[in-house]
Amino acid sequence: MEALPPKVQTATAEIELPGTSLYPLLRKQSIEERTLFFEHEGNRAVRQGRWKLVALRHRPWELYDIASDRAEMNDLAAQHPKMVRRLSEAWEHWAEKSQVTPLPED
Repeated sequence: MEALPPKVQTATAEIELPGTSLYPLLRKQSIEERTLFFEHEGNRAVRQGRWKLVALRHRPWELYDIASDRAEMNDLAAQHPKMVRRLSEAWEHWAEKSQVTPLPED
């Protein structure tokens, strides 16, 4: 069974919401691995597989391999600039599409 985005039925239309249904997990079925994006008070992050890219407001991106560094102690951004670029571009695309940017200044 394919995990589909959730839908909401209103009185006049069916609206497709962003995201992935977790219903298959409740039925003990697997779902496809997905990229997760975050923004909170100007702080941002993206997680894809073993990689997590994070940045505090007005600070540069930091990259962590959370499979081997769960406490996020060893920033690997300098060693993996292509991964930083790829994940940061994905975050920018998501932020624009989700109307997250411009980031708040409060």
